Amino acid sequence: MTFKSGNLGQGIRALDELIIELKKLPGIGEKTATRLAFFVLRQPANFAIGLSDAIKNARERLNSCSQCCTFTEESVCDICNDSQRSNEIVCVVEEPSDVIAFERSRQFNGKYHVLHGSLSPLDGIDEGKLKIRELQTRIKQGLVKEVILATNPTVEGDTTALYIARLIKFNGLKVSRIAHGIPVGAEIEYLDGATLGKALQNRVSL
Repeated sequence: MTFKSGNLGQGIRALDELIIELKKLPGIGEKTATRLAFFVLRQPANFAIGLSDAIKNARERLNSCSQCCTFTEESVCDICNDSQRSNEIVCVVEEPSDVIAFERSRQFNGKYHVLHGSLSPLDGIDEGKLKIRELQTRIKQGLVKEVILATNPTVEGDTTALYIARLIKFNGLKVSRIAHGIPVGAEIEYLDGATLGKALQNRVSL
């Protein structure tokens, strides 16, 4: 039996509400939301409680790193605090999940900067909604010698990379873009470490 959210009747309004909330997650449509809702309901009560608590704790305890803008429980994340990593190279990525992907490659020993998205005028996302100003502030401190633009190889990612390159390319700062060994249209968080490592090694200047 297939249920449509908003049409489950008075007797199971709670299920209707659960499906509606699950549909708000990225990549989750009607069928997947319904399947997930029934999965949760079939589990022991402590599963739902644990899931709810984990979401609540993440929202309450995680904040933005004051340097790179990724998620952390401290004011400064572990990578930014690592004195063994170079402060001269900053890899700019779209999402915190991209940092995890690059760390799996074990090919990068610099620092990161997370934009939290990419320029997309059609979706109402302009430069003011990204962490571009924070990147400019870091560069003005004078420690950064190279910025690697590692946004996704999509129209939005390329547009964001070009915009940032024009904005920060001054005073001898080297600006490069990761090589397009990464498949066009792919998302960084889903790529394997070897592919990301090659993309870093073969980056090109802008």
